[in-house]
Amino acid sequence: MLGLMQDWPLLIHRVIDYAGIQHPGRPVISRSVEGPMHRTTYAEIRTRALRLAKRLERDGIRLGDRVATLAWNTWRHLEAWYGITGLGAIYHTVNPRLFEEQIAYIIRHAEDRILLLDLSFVPLMERLADKLPSIERYVILTDAAHMPQTSLRNAVAYEEYLAEADADFAWASFDENTAAGLCYTSGTTGNPKGVLYSHRSNVLHAMANNSPDYIGLASRDVAMPVVPLFHANSWSFAFLAPMAGATLVLPGAKLDGASVYDILETTGVTVTAAVPTVWLGLLQHLDATGSRLSTLKRVIIGGSACPRAMTERFERDYGVTVAHAWGMTEMSPIGSFCSLKPEVAGLEGEARLDLKMKQGFPPFGVEFRLTDDADRDLPWDGETFGRLKVAGPAVAKAYFQDDSRILDARGFFDTGDIATIDPNGYMTVTDRSKDVIKSGGEWISSIELENLAIGHPDVAEAAVIGIAHPKWDERPLLVVVPKAGRTPDKADILEFMRPRIAKWWMPDDVVLVTEIPHTATGKIQKTALRERFRDYRLPGAA
Repeated sequence: MLGLMQDWPLLIHRVIDYAGIQHPGRPVISRSVEGPMHRTTYAEIRTRALRLAKRLERDGIRLGDRVATLAWNTWRHLEAWYGITGLGAIYHTVNPRLFEEQIAYIIRHAEDRILLLDLSFVPLMERLADKLPSIERYVILTDAAHMPQTSLRNAVAYEEYLAEADADFAWASFDENTAAGLCYTSGTTGNPKGVLYSHRSNVLHAMANNSPDYIGLASRDVAMPVVPLFHANSWSFAFLAPMAGATLVLPGAKLDGASVYDILETTGVTVTAAVPTVWLGLLQHLDATGSRLSTLKRVIIGGSACPRAMTERFERDYGVTVAHAWGMTEMSPIGSFCSLKPEVAGLEGEARLDLKMKQGFPPFGVEFRLTDDADRDLPWDGETFGRLKVAGPAVAKAYFQDDSRILDARGFFDTGDIATIDPNGYMTVTDRSKDVIKSGGEWISSIELENLAIGHPDVAEAAVIGIAHPKWDERPLLVVVPKAGRTPDKADILEFMRPRIAKWWMPDDVVLVTEIPHTATGKIQKTALRERFRDYRLPGAA
């Protein structure tokens, strides 16, 4: 016997319909690529998305077609997502931080038909256009006054393109499992892989993460995702904010510390989210200027492990609550969030900070397994290291146009992370499986050593890699970028770390560098570091 409830499919256009009807005047504020600030509303975003859907249909875009976007966080990019999906087509967010060869590869692999791009990326696409036979038209996200001369095929200014259609359009009707978005992994090993989100998965993911223990936006919030729309589904903010009716602030292309501070203050942001490197830049700006944060209440940090010193500074010096989040492209992307359960809410001081360093517990709709290499379940005791595996309605079951099997026999996806889970369900990522340092049959967490080193007052950034050792198999090498104007002493850094970790975890050496390489998504590129120090000899290694 089936229930007698309405068949109401979970489709993305219902989110912008809700925002446009229940919160029509709520602001959407953007820093435009052209320069000036731009203000619109959810009602206007909905109207323009309807016009875009109608105009794309006129160009022959149909259910299942891929439409690429190569753009910063602005109102035009946001309405493009809703216009594309409302037609039943698939938004394909292209990450401009990938290598040019990878950008060309993923556009060809996705077989995108139309590309919507910001002015910033016109020269890039002019260089690549000859390698992209599937692209029929380039729509440049600007108006006629700023439209550049370009050789791009059938190029048109977005505002002119939009003016060719009205909003008299009915959203397409289709199954909620229909594909909605395509996002490629950063491809640190081999070619990037496509993760194909559905309408259902995006809506369920947003609903789960809008609960109070997670991102939990309210209509009273002013939310600013610094995390780009082209990175890991923008942590779902394009759906979370309209679903809650929160004011949405989109920072555009200027993400340096001074620019982030300016938009935080001038728009009254209360909640924001980004990777640690963005917040490092903001904190450096605050240090240099003596500025304060007048409206910001919460910072969500993910993408890579949040340094302890960063959490401590935000909370102690600026009264801003930090929440640690974890996930990956294959998880839509949020898989866990570190809020305080009643069992740990009474913790204070260092114990509370210790807990906030964990990646947290999953929302409803994400299941965890911790296993050994033989796929045997391991205890949740907070000490046992194992492979972290996940399952849920917003977790990938396969890659786009790829026959490789990515789920285990029980239907779980191996994240590639090594983690512990404590008795309260809090998960801590100790390393990527390929980055964990195996010394004398035991594992050493490179992430924990990096976060500890960043706490030193002269250290701006740190990375730890394993170096071959004749006796212990591998030993840790600490690679450090000093803060501007500082020259930290190696011995002083090691003495700072010594009382805080087990003796056998201590790095065998410290190397000072001017820069640490990063991936397209801002993570430390350990493969490049391992290649650079491939022949490095540790002190005392025979």
